[in-house]
Amino acid sequence: MPNARAVAFSVLLKIEQDGAYSNIALNHAIRENRLSGVDSAFASALVYGVLERQITLDYIIRQYSKIPLRKIEPKTKIILRMGVYQLLFMDKVPDSAAVNESVKLAKKLRLQKSSGFINGILRGITRAEVPYTLPDEKNKTAYYSVKYSVPQELVTLWLDSYGESNAVRLFESLSGRPKIYIRVNTLKTDRDTLKSELESEGVVCETVPALENALSLSNTGAVEKLSAYKKGLFHVQDLSSQLCVEVLSPKPRDIMHDVCSAPGGKAFTAAQYMRNRGKIYACDLYDHKLKLINDGAKRLGIDIIVTSVRDGAQGMPLPTADKILCDVPCSGLGILSRKPEIRAKKDLIPEGLPELQYKIFCRSAQSLACGGTLVYSTCTLNPAENGENVRRFLAEHPDFHGKTLSLPEGVSHAIEENDYELTLMPHTAGTDGFYFAALTKS
Repeated sequence: MPNARAVAFSVLLKIEQDGAYSNIALNHAIRENRLSGVDSAFASALVYGVLERQITLDYIIRQYSKIPLRKIEPKTKIILRMGVYQLLFMDKVPDSAAVNESVKLAKKLRLQKSSGFINGILRGITRAEVPYTLPDEKNKTAYYSVKYSVPQELVTLWLDSYGESNAVRLFESLSGRPKIYIRVNTLKTDRDTLKSELESEGVVCETVPALENALSLSNTGAVEKLSAYKKGLFHVQDLSSQLCVEVLSPKPRDIMHDVCSAPGGKAFTAAQYMRNRGKIYACDLYDHKLKLINDGAKRLGIDIIVTSVRDGAQGMPLPTADKILCDVPCSGLGILSRKPEIRAKKDLIPEGLPELQYKIFCRSAQSLACGGTLVYSTCTLNPAENGENVRRFLAEHPDFHGKTLSLPEGVSHAIEENDYELTLMPHTAGTDGFYFAALTKS
């Protein structure tokens, strides 16, 4: 049976070569190799740690390697990253184990020629009085990029857009695993009853001041194995998404559109606000994603969601709606702590993405009833995808105007912005990075 390091290596290789999602690839590998709880935790820490620190790790490897990084064979490079991470960022791993196990793994993978190279670099780090030095602080872009393992493109974007204080707090928030939040399924239970049931299963639960029916969880194990999950008493959803639906404020008997719905979390929360009365049209581009929505709705006991394959930018018009949620595809810069592999993408902010978002925005707005509410949202921190799109829309659609937000306890603006929009950041709201704006039609 493969050990934890071998499993971590296989996951990192799959992410690098196939573009796999870290959480899906890791969960599959842990199940397939039947890792124990301890080995599973170690493999997870190693995978996420290497992904989170990859820019820093590569910077360190360059300082010790005579071979340019781009010429190092991919499997060797991954083993080196794992070894350096264990040496410098995992306090409980002895240096000897980090070095010896890396060399063993290389030999097991028939990388005999690389094993001496790996051994030399790792032992060089263990012998160094100062393992590595950061770039000069005067070069803020390079310094923050290496210190926090953030692409230089993103360092520049956040420094320019949000100021140095906010940017540094954002960089700091990217390390470590983010909190798990859930939304209580008020169609089947209430917060206190669910909290008691989860605690009886050994889960640590905390209430959330900002939202009555949200809980933060720890010590969960695999969430889908919890009895309360199987009974449909909750679904996993970050506070940012829950706040987004609260701002939309769907009511019983409303007609609502969720134009880019999968995997359906916001539609589920909306259905609970609506007490399972009314209609929610949940759309997505791909049929296999609609299955996620249908399966989730069935587990939660929701039957007002109608799913359909639809292109949000140019699909057929939907029925007139009281509420529209336009949560558009985005660069995902607000969820880097959940999907650290995004940091290594070459097209961090794909060209043309804001324009696609704008087309979906305009197409969706055509179906809003007079006096209705439309919420435009993204899980990214990039003004071009957020406020700039909304301001352009309002300038080109004089029958729409912003709807003032009422912020709950513990949630504040991170930057100066209009009263109808909110940029959420981990250090100002305890959420993922997120943006939403509420509009209404005259």
